Amino acid sequence: MSETKSIASDIASSQDEHKSHHEYFAQRQLKQGAVGWILLVGLGVAYVISGDFAGWNFGLAQGGWGGMFIATVVVAIMYLCMCLAMSEMSTMLPTAGGGYSFARTAFGPLGGYLTGTAILIEYAIAPAAIAVFIGAYCQSLFGIGGWIVYLVCYLIFMGIHLKGAGEALKIMFVITAVACVALFVFIIAMIPHFNSANLFNIAVTDHAGASNFLPMGYIGIWAAVPYAIWFFLAVEGVPLAAEEAKDPAKSLPRGLIGSMLILAAFALLILFLGAGAAGADQLKASGAPLVDALVAVYGKNTWLASFVNFVGLAGLIASFFSIIYAYSRQIFALSRAGYLPKKLSLTNKNKTPHWAIIIPGIIGFLLSLSGEGDLLILMAVFGATLSYVLMMLSYIKLKISRPNLPRPYKAPGGIVTASIALILSAIAVVAGFLVDPKVWLMAAAIYVAFILYFMFYSRHHLVTGTPEEEFANIKSAEEDLR
Repeated sequence: MSETKSIASDIASSQDEHKSHHEYFAQRQLKQGAVGWILLVGLGVAYVISGDFAGWNFGLAQGGWGGMFIATVVVAIMYLCMCLAMSEMSTMLPTAGGGYSFARTAFGPLGGYLTGTAILIEYAIAPAAIAVFIGAYCQSLFGIGGWIVYLVCYLIFMGIHLKGAGEALKIMFVITAVACVALFVFIIAMIPHFNSANLFNIAVTDHAGASNFLPMGYIGIWAAVPYAIWFFLAVEGVPLAAEEAKDPAKSLPRGLIGSMLILAAFALLILFLGAGAAGADQLKASGAPLVDALVAVYGKNTWLASFVNFVGLAGLIASFFSIIYAYSRQIFALSRAGYLPKKLSLTNKNKTPHWAIIIPGIIGFLLSLSGEGDLLILMAVFGATLSYVLMMLSYIKLKISRPNLPRPYKAPGGIVTASIALILSAIAVVAGFLVDPKVWLMAAAIYVAFILYFMFYSRHHLVTGTPEEEFANIKSAEEDLR
């Protein structure tokens, strides 16, 4: 009799556990099929387009035009190789974790956590830098900037994201299209005034290899890398929309590669024409370089400068808006798996992770109060480049250890392509240290704090049954049967 009761108790306990498990994931569901490949291209461009309007020009101060140009070409190659590799991984594992999911499958819970938190540092800090640039543009246009602008940005755009992914990304797509119009107007306006001599008007230093082309010498190329990365930073976030994408096997590669090609074209055109028309020295410290370039060429109070200034806000807003999406999905995936507090992955009636939107927004607003956009870029780049190293290692590991995994899209060059991105990413990790060691170490300290949280707490509270874990278990079982 007692044995029968024990069995019944075990069955009831198992049913309760299954019900609790089901309820846990039921409260953490995203809206599937909300995003097509065109919206994904728009998302990739939106993540990054603010880098065309502000931030990149600080690289002119670090390496001169020649140093920034070489850095931009090298970084573009790095990102293209990385996007090809990530396109393959995203079709293999289409979950909201993105790079975290790839590393979790390749290297287990610790590898996933290290990658996911590196990405989180990038996405949580980048909006703060963009808010500072939005403030500079608003100051130029309306005479109002500073904390009030930062606060309004966070409140409005977090609010829109709380309404749902499909609605948010459609609004983002329109804002991004408007920003692209502003870039086209700027490019066309600069062409008649291009003068190659303006590219080399920064004073030559006495550093090794210094010349008119490389006024800060060879070291300037390396120091310009973090700001060249700002031309492309966060495009790798497209796979974060995997669980909300239509036909992810086709739409994710199209979104990643299509947006990368568009961004590379804009980066090179703006670098050539902006500095070539207005002068590299005139733009190297500007908070609103495109507007200042137009003012230098056409004078103050012209419709062109006012138009690009006003519409240029759309570019900054597009990136700010879309990276809120990115950090919320990264936090959602990490929280759902138990790496971060589980409350952060709860979703509201619109299937959006509301706490994953709000909490990082508060932190980002506080960071933006520093007003140091260039230094916030360095902190974001630290997290980004570290995650790139880990993601490319994940690609290589999965290629070698699990070559038979289904891959609807395969990257040209395979391991060779990923290795190029890996080597360049490793170099880029160190580049930020050259610019400002103190800021680099601050970002490293944040990363160490995340690691300690995992070692002492979250590794003991991980959740079973996440998409990443289920994928890893299923594939391991399949390989054991072979």
